[in-house]
This record gives sequence, C-alpha cells and structure tokens, in this order.
Amino acid sequence: MIFQIQNSNSNDIDEIFRLYKIATDFQKTRFTVHWPEFDSTLIETEIIEDRQWKIVADGKTACVWATTFNDPQIWEERNEDPSVYIHRIATNPDFRGQNLVGKIVEWVKIYAKENNKRFIRMDTVGDNQGLINYYTKCGFDFLGLLKLKNTEGLPAHYNNATVSLFQMTLN
Repeated sequence: MIFQIQNSNSNDIDEIFRLYKIATDFQKTRFTVHWPEFDSTLIETEIIEDRQWKIVADGKTACVWATTFNDPQIWEERNEDPSVYIHRIATNPDFRGQNLVGKIVEWVKIYAKENNKRFIRMDTVGDNQGLINYYTKCGFDFLGLLKLKNTEGLPAHYNNATVSLFQMTLN
C-alpha cells in the first residue's frame, strides 16, 4: 500500500469532521476529556493556509492532522523556539495499526527542516499514560505536564486543562 501526504482541500472537510467525530467518540469511551465539536472556520482557515494535512492510501483518507508554527498559549516562552506544532491527529479506523504517526513524524522532520525549524512539538490534554508511551515510542521526548494559564480562543477541551508536552529536537 502506498501512502501519500498531501494538503487537505475544501472537498475534504466532511471527511475531516467524520474522522474527528470517530476520534471523539473513541475518546469518550476512554477518557474524561475529549475533543469538542470543532468550528468549521478553524478547519477552513487551516486549509486556506496549507496547514491541514492528510495521508491518502488506496484513494481513501487514512489520517488527518494540522500544523502551525506558533502555539504561544500552550508553549508559552518556549514558543519563541523555531518549531512545528502538530495538532489533532485523527485516524480512519480502516487504517489503524499502519504506523501513521510514524509516517507523520518522518514527513514532519523534512517539513520542519525545509521551514528552518529546530523542534517538532505536540501536546495532549491530561496525563494520558497510553499516549505518553506511544508518542515517546514515536521518537518524542515527554517534557512533562503544564497547567495552562490562558486558554481564551483555544478549543473547549483546553479550558482549565493540564497538558502533556512532547518535543523532538532536530539535528
């Protein structure tokens, strides 16, 4: 199976929201904190700005995620570091077990270098030991927990949240 990474486009919006719903429904079965329903303007803006991505295989969307070069409310003073931030990875259940996060990591290493970034960063809400273990197996360093101070304008699941921070340093 050949996996291709591409920018998402406006034709992908329904599929992006379908994958978010599947991910959220799964989160609800396991965790007290889960993704809210995201505003469509957030996704539309990410698409326009070429920050919404997908992995395509066999003509199907296997996975989606978003990137940004700024994340000051979560990363605070560390936001000054030249970084790519990955958000909202959602996998199509038909492609689970295909190491899609590993494929994202290999791609984002190249993307970060092309954009003169030194770090790849992610966060997840809460102290989710399963995700901490998984992301460290994918090559991220777990930097610890951070209680967010200013969540105004962030999606609802960040309100009054503690997040787990992950970072990969590029050579």
